[in-house]
Amino acid sequence: MTSEPERRPACEGALDPGPPQKRSIAIAGHKTSVSLERAFWEALRRLAVEDGSSLAALVAKVDAGRGSANLSSALRVYALARALRPAGGPASPRGDG
Repeated sequence: MTSEPERRPACEGALDPGPPQKRSIAIAGHKTSVSLERAFWEALRRLAVEDGSSLAALVAKVDAGRGSANLSSALRVYALARALRPAGGPASPRGDG
């Protein structure tokens, strides 16, 4: 009788986000600090490269469309929305990026 191999969650090892990393970014000429986990900074950096823009430009775009949401939260939601969108689909649930 053979035993089935132990099944592990696909995201195992990715569950420890580590401490948030604070970065200063200029948005519309004003410096602000944003704290995000390393994985989100990396995801946003990759999205900026994919868009042919800088990280600061991507953050400014999210900032302009976030309404009353906290900037760190808006950046996390933006990165998640981009990760979950179908290829060629809009960047956010509202389709504004």
